[in-house]
Amino acid sequence: MSDIDWGVQGLGCMGMSEFYGDTDPAEARATLALALDCGVRMFDTADMYGLGANEEFLAPFVRAHRQRVLIATKFGYTRTAANPDDWGLDNRPAYIRGAVERSLKRLGVDTIDLYYMHRRQADVPIEDSVGAMADLVAAGKVRWLGLCEVSADELRAAHAVHPISALQSEWSVFSRGLEGAVLDVARGQGTAVVPFAPLGRGLLTGAALALDAGDARRHFPRFQDGNRDANQALAAQVATLAAGRGISAAQMALAWLYTRAEALNVKVVPIPGTRRRSRLSENLQAAAIRLNDAEMAALNQLAASVRGVGV
Repeated sequence: MSDIDWGVQGLGCMGMSEFYGDTDPAEARATLALALDCGVRMFDTADMYGLGANEEFLAPFVRAHRQRVLIATKFGYTRTAANPDDWGLDNRPAYIRGAVERSLKRLGVDTIDLYYMHRRQADVPIEDSVGAMADLVAAGKVRWLGLCEVSADELRAAHAVHPISALQSEWSVFSRGLEGAVLDVARGQGTAVVPFAPLGRGLLTGAALALDAGDARRHFPRFQDGNRDANQALAAQVATLAAGRGISAAQMALAWLYTRAEALNVKVVPIPGTRRRSRLSENLQAAAIRLNDAEMAALNQLAASVRGVGV
């Protein structure tokens, strides 16, 4: 992926259709347009976001700007409108062949730029799944391949079948499990890292989170019981450091990611998700910020204290 121009930051589009409460479609469309005007190229979705609605929502935007937009989507979860609570996985070649056709139809394009396996189904050999994905590249239906949340061994095995251009996994001030063997393999293979939830699903923005009944975060361990208060206290430390630097908490968190990736010599393209233009502009400005050693030392110790690890 090192020779692919994805820009320095992508846009996570999931929340425009599901999981984080109600969305203003007009503002979401304006956010897409502003992102493109500001140089964002990679727009990230998945076939299960909004049970297909997110791909359909993005379709007019993608088609109108096809030469400038790099669309990334994913397969793997089997939830449908008929079974929205089905969180099963299917990585079998036959399923993959059907899933790509459904995504192509919803997006209204002939080719998906970056196609990810959303999650790994342990009882299907990864070589079989990636082999089927490679066939999609050969057929011109997909340009590049990606994986999400896989181990170092899985990433290495997949890359032996077909080059893996991108690895999408959670990586942030609060989530550092990716560091170590997985990043070593990614670096050695030239696989770029695309961190999702780089702002801790909103915890690292410094904003008070009012989670309504439709917000999926209400069910995540990090936001339940006493975990939320403890984690927001940690986030307050990020906000304090940011204030001393004259930037926002979100910019501090993103700047940590860019600075850390440079230190580890890993290509990184974070995809903070937002539905609002004001947040988008704030996030993009962070791409030019690098933190000093003292700031990094203060932030590096926070992940060990996060409660409700996993989501």
